[in-house]
Amino acid sequence: MINLYAAQIQSISLHHIGNKSKAEPLFLSKEPFIQDDETNGLLKEFFFKPFREKEEYYYRLTHEIDIEFNEVYKLVSEMFENPERTHELSLSLTKHLYDQSNHPHIKSGEIYIAYLTDILLDNEKTDAIGIFKSEIKQDFLQFAENGRNLDMHVQKGININKLDKGCLIFNVNKSDGYKALSVDSNRYDAKYWLEHFLGVDALADDNFYTKNYLKFCQNFAKDVVLPAEDKKQEVMFMNRAVNHFAKNDAFEETNFLNEVMENPDLIPEFKHYKTEKGPKYSIEDVSSFDIANKAVSDTRKKIKNVIHLDTNIQIKMDFINPESAEKFVEKGWDEERQMYYYLVYFNKEQKS
Repeated sequence: MINLYAAQIQSISLHHIGNKSKAEPLFLSKEPFIQDDETNGLLKEFFFKPFREKEEYYYRLTHEIDIEFNEVYKLVSEMFENPERTHELSLSLTKHLYDQSNHPHIKSGEIYIAYLTDILLDNEKTDAIGIFKSEIKQDFLQFAENGRNLDMHVQKGININKLDKGCLIFNVNKSDGYKALSVDSNRYDAKYWLEHFLGVDALADDNFYTKNYLKFCQNFAKDVVLPAEDKKQEVMFMNRAVNHFAKNDAFEETNFLNEVMENPDLIPEFKHYKTEKGPKYSIEDVSSFDIANKAVSDTRKKIKNVIHLDTNIQIKMDFINPESAEKFVEKGWDEERQMYYYLVYFNKEQKS
């Protein structure tokens, strides 16, 4: 878990980067930017807001030969060892990003490289290097008094409520490629930012396995449970799966299947599906791990417990306890009408 409430920007360097394939220039500032209280507050909100609002999906810097060949890894390592050299090293970091900006779709923009302190990561205080990029320019109106008239001028600038790209690299787990978070509002060039510039892989931690295993379960429910049974059982399978994760600190696959799979005939189907689809979620060889509570909560929010019927009726089963659905919702077949039906029990209607 990350807490940026007390984080401080110790130093920040500003540069401008063009598109190299279009021969657009690179502008490197000679000195670091001098902050005041107003710009410091605005920049912290600009930089940190996207990380407070996104799921914590961590990465690590990597390289196919050796981590020492990862340019970002080398430069941030020197920054952590010598914070006073951050501006000097930011020049090389910006040049490295410029070298990756060789596709016509990549937009020019401003680069902000900051040395950050007092970040709480998993309740431990640490430093971080922040690398941010603003790309999209917006029109805005500027007004000025001209004698007895008010003049209006159209200018272009960035929206400080929306960061286009950003990365936080924390000074932890150096030997494994550090621990990093990334945001990208413009997904059309994700490889440019994550792969070509940063050179990161997903960090296979508890959050990663919890999130991916539940995603795998969602697709198993859609691809196997729904065709084999019905929409109600698809919804209830995912309710049971999420509840199992929510009430346990550790995951063990055999216990999970025995508790969650009401139809034992589907257990072999689950194992076959995992063999086939598991590599997509990096869980093919995973059968036990510690459960990350935040990943469970995030998944619960995204589950759509709605049965859509072809008679333009929707049934939303908003159950924390899946046994409630078995008690209050019954499915049947009406011979006379030759139609399925759902029978719903309740005590009274609630006011919306």
